[in-house]
Order: sequence, then structure tokens, then C-alpha cells
Amino acid sequence: MSGLLALLDDVAALAKVAAASVDDIAGQAAKTTAKVAGGVIDDALKAGTKAAGAVIDDAAVTPKYTMGFSAERELPIVGRIAWGSIRNKMLILLPAALLLSNFAPWAIAPLLMLGGGYLCFEGAEKILHWLVPHDEAHGSKGEPKDPAHLEESRVAGAIKTDFILSAEIMTIALSAIPDSGFWTEAMTLALVAVGITALVYGSVALIVKADDIGLAMAEKGRLGLTRSIGRGIVRGMPGFMKLLTIVGTAAMLWVGGSIIVHGLEVLGFGALGHGIHDIAHAVAHGVPESWTGFVAWLVTAVLDGILGVVLGLALVPVATKVIGPLIGLFTGNKAPH
Repeated sequence: MSGLLALLDDVAALAKVAAASVDDIAGQAAKTTAKVAGGVIDDALKAGTKAAGAVIDDAAVTPKYTMGFSAERELPIVGRIAWGSIRNKMLILLPAALLLSNFAPWAIAPLLMLGGGYLCFEGAEKILHWLVPHDEAHGSKGEPKDPAHLEESRVAGAIKTDFILSAEIMTIALSAIPDSGFWTEAMTLALVAVGITALVYGSVALIVKADDIGLAMAEKGRLGLTRSIGRGIVRGMPGFMKLLTIVGTAAMLWVGGSIIVHGLEVLGFGALGHGIHDIAHAVAHGVPESWTGFVAWLVTAVLDGILGVVLGLALVPVATKVIGPLIGLFTGNKAPH
């Protein structure tokens, strides 16, 4: 992966915004949304995977907020969280992004680095939780027992988590939009916000209801194949959720480390990025030419991920022993970690 400046160049080449045309705005938004979702490869992958960690983590984390509720409440809960996510993006994050772009563009790289550090922290903390499990399930202690109050608590917590991830996604999307007029930028970001939210929470809805769909297919399917597929879905969902969590954690560490490296380059500290680049190309030089690009990309991603783990582990005690208690002191709430 290249530096943040290369990211801007790649995106500019892949997604041109025409200031006078609504069709061009929609096209730019669709392309940017696809890149943020990590849905394309090669050069587009360089842009898209920078937000893939946040997007995948959002999709992996949200289903847990529906656990313990009746089946008929699952989709309404997902819908409430999605609506809160849209409000976060449209009413708070989009205006903030436009203010940054027009009045403080120099702040975009440091904010990206803050977001990258957060992704590293989250990824490293999940690894620590796997290695040293907590005695109680996360989030279950101190929750209301009444279903209505529990739903309100879960939805509020999910929307707060989404706000952090959405801020990272919107900042990355902002950095991916080529220079354009104010209204073009605003409309593009708005369409990206809607597209990302639909992608994430549409996926969450499918994940949440997959067991019910599989069970219905297994019990009511007219064909043996349909019933077999249904049973396969039911049996496969626990493994799929574990895989999604692993992929999301790896993506967070990879993307977070990458953002830190590129942010340092933008701020004039390029030694780390140059070192990773040199190692990646030295390794790639030893493979057949047809594999050179992929190997260089893979080695870079692995080194970025290793950096993400190291930085995240360093940030865990800072966040849990310093930042968390300070936040709790000002908000009156006990720090979550």
C-alpha cells in the first residue's frame, strides 16, 4: 500500500467528480462507497481497504446487540441502530467533515491517524480478550433486566459505538474525494453515508435473521436440496460469525497500522513507510514477475498489521488506565474497559 498522498492520487484516478452534474455526483458517491466497503481490487483496494476494517467491524459487532431478544424484535433493533447511524453521519459527521475540508484540511491526516490508532486499540484489545477471557460476558454486567429498558440500553450503546466507526469511515471518504465544489462534496458525502449505512446494516439484518431463514428452509422446504441448504445455514452460522470477527479484527489492525504509516509520511516522517516499502519490494523481487504486485501488497499488509498489533497493545493500558477513567470522570459513567 502506498502513502496517504498516493491514496488521493489513486482515488482521483478511479473516481472523478464532475462539479456540475448530479449524475457525476452519484457516480462518484457510488465509486467512493464501493471503495470504502473494500469491494474492488488492485488500485481500488488501496482506497477501499483503508475503511474496510471499520466497515467489517461494524457488521461483526452489531449483531451482538440483538442477543437475548425475541425474534420479532431483532430487525426493529437493527433498524433503530441504522437510523441512529444515519443521524450520526448526516447531522454531525457530514457537517464536521465539510468544515474540515474547507477550513482545516491540514487536520484531516492527524484525525485519520487518531482513527487509525483507535482501530489498532480495538483490534489489540480483542486479541487480548481471546487470550485472556473475561469472567463475565462483555456488556452483560449491570444491564437492565426489563426488556424495554434493556433494548434502549443496547441501542444507545450500539449507536455510540457506531459513531466512532462512522467518524473514521467519513474521514476516510472525505480524504478520498478529489478537490471539488462545496455542494458536490456535500452531496457525495451524503450519498456515501447512506450507501455505507445500507451496506452495513443490510448485511447485519441478513446475519441476524440467517438462523431463522435456515430453520424455515430446513423445516418447510419442499425440496430435499432446500432443506439441506437450510440445515447447512443453521450449522454454519456460528462458524461464520467467528470467521467474521477474525477477519474484522485482522482488517482493523491492518488498516489502522496502514493509516498510521501513511499519516506519518504526510507529516514528513516517512522513514517507517519507506522501510516497509523497501522490505515488501525486496521480498517481491524474489518471486515470478506475475506475482510481484500481489506479494508486495501482501507483505506490506502483513507489516502494517504487525505495526497495528504493536501500537494497539501499547495503547491498551493508556486507554484503559488513563483515557477511560478520565472519560468516566467527566461523564459520570464507569469506563467500559
